[in-house]
Amino acid sequence: MVRVIFGEKGTGNSKRIIQMANDSVDETQGSVVFIDAEGQYLFDLKHAIRFIDAGHYNINSPKMFYGFLAGIAAQDFDLQRIYVDGFRKLVKHPLNELEAMFAQIQDFADKSGIDIFIGVSEDGGEMPHYLKKYVCG
Repeated sequence: MVRVIFGEKGTGNSKRIIQMANDSVDETQGSVVFIDAEGQYLFDLKHAIRFIDAGHYNINSPKMFYGFLAGIAAQDFDLQRIYVDGFRKLVKHPLNELEAMFAQIQDFADKSGIDIFIGVSEDGGEMPHYLKKYVCG
């Protein structure tokens, strides 16, 4: 399953995804990973969550982002959930060009049984039509 937390910058997307990650520690049996683009939320997460500062890995394309997620999953067979904050800082492409990447991530999530939550902030922009099916309520 892939879910997107979508909203304009400054509307609480990061706070929401951090809370979701922290809450998931108590309800999941497997590992939980939190990926951030800048490393600023390390101390806001519960100790049981594996934190990754993806800003150190020079991710700059949809393919690199997908490979990064797949690599994380490959090294942890108990991985159950991945939370990504700062998606737009990692994948520096217009949202309307990322439909194929989201479909690929959805396929990966379905095959691996990993739930992936992605925080997407967009200043004043409208959500692309394809993204609506992934949005959390």
